[in-house]
Amino acid sequence: RILKRGFVLLISGIALIITSPIFLITALAIKLYDGGPIFFKQNRVTINGRIFNVLKFRSMIVDADKVKLRKATTNDDRITPIGKLIRPLRIDELPQLLNILKGDMSLVGPRPERTENVYEYTQMFPEFDLRHRVKGGLTGYAQIYGKYNTSPQDKLNMDLIYIEKYSLLLDLKLLIMTIKIL
Repeated sequence: RILKRGFVLLISGIALIITSPIFLITALAIKLYDGGPIFFKQNRVTINGRIFNVLKFRSMIVDADKVKLRKATTNDDRITPIGKLIRPLRIDELPQLLNILKGDMSLVGPRPERTENVYEYTQMFPEFDLRHRVKGGLTGYAQIYGKYNTSPQDKLNMDLIYIEKYSLLLDLKLLIMTIKIL
């Protein structure tokens, strides 16, 4: 765990430096578009069931969840013009590098789920809670091998495979695969 944390700090620090121009341009564009908050915060669950606020660049209108509480779709009318640019490129996920530096997340691991999804999925699949044996990650098996329509059961299976096979070498391989996908 100590080696992984050092590896994660090094890689995420370098990634934050490299992407800082994109980070700054995106933040400025969001602020100039409608004057609203730059970041979107959402409760997620990570290791040992701990709840934290995941950070994302705001890609929807201000208070989109209060306007219409539903999952985002491809042609969602709540997505801003800036959001239409940053979502497909996954730029909206960049602020999670700050979550990683803070220690809330890791680079690789099961994607942290919303609190309400954890409750729902644990009711359907009691083994879902096993995902919380490790920190949630920015990327993982389910993000690389799964699709948006991959079932929660299949994502769970991929997450459990990662937990069982975990190694620093596997993390490096998954990071490289993630970069190729992007």
